[in-house]
Amino acid sequence: MAILEVKNLKKNFGGLEVLKGIDFSLEKGDVMAVIGSSGNGKTTLLRCINFLETPDEGEITMNGEILFDASAKNSTDENDIRKKRLHFGLVFQNFNLFPQYTVLGNVMLAKELLEKEKPGFAKNRKKIKAEIEAEAKALLEEVGLSDKLDFYPHQLSGGQQQRVAIARALALKPDILCFDEPTSALDPELTAEVLKVIKSLAKSNMTMIVVTHEMTFAREVANRIIFMDEGRILEEGSPEDIFENPKHERVREFIGGIGTI
Repeated sequence: MAILEVKNLKKNFGGLEVLKGIDFSLEKGDVMAVIGSSGNGKTTLLRCINFLETPDEGEITMNGEILFDASAKNSTDENDIRKKRLHFGLVFQNFNLFPQYTVLGNVMLAKELLEKEKPGFAKNRKKIKAEIEAEAKALLEEVGLSDKLDFYPHQLSGGQQQRVAIARALALKPDILCFDEPTSALDPELTAEVLKVIKSLAKSNMTMIVVTHEMTFAREVANRIIFMDEGRILEEGSPEDIFENPKHERVREFIGGIGTI
């Protein structure tokens, strides 16, 4: 059974149709790269999946449970959406770290806030916080930043900040980790740092959706590629299908234009 199913997802902004009926599914451990020219709905798709935008039509199902149904009245209940959002982690292209918190504090914050809402937190505060800190330190070691725990975001390179953002997203143990152009703000050397971490996550069987312009990365790491054009999925397949034998002329133009074939 698919871990994620997206059916007929549509999103308009005023009179502009941004998503025009998106359908796809993901299996556990899939790494799906979403590619295509800018302005074709890739980021909006991620934001809808993460409930940062509300689709106008469609369904989102996780592990057989309907998380969102545009036809249901309770689909936009804020408390309900907050819980459903925990299925997904999102790494933004511009990091979005909290400047007033250290590296360790950034990774711990969301989990701490979540635990504070649970009964018994006050009584077990010290123990819970120690566990959250230990988990955060382990994640920062995983992304190669165990020596930067007490640094603040402004003291880090862009690549280091993005790796903190990845650790922060992993802290809540999401079912699916989503990346929105995770290397677009980085130079080539720093891009390599971040892609190395994402490749490591792929090897660990982390289910991921990656919106990217890094075609080499998409080809090497993703097992599925979606090509979006004008708010629709124009073509879907394996990296070999898309990069070596694309069916649509628009996909051939895009791939040829970036020099992949």
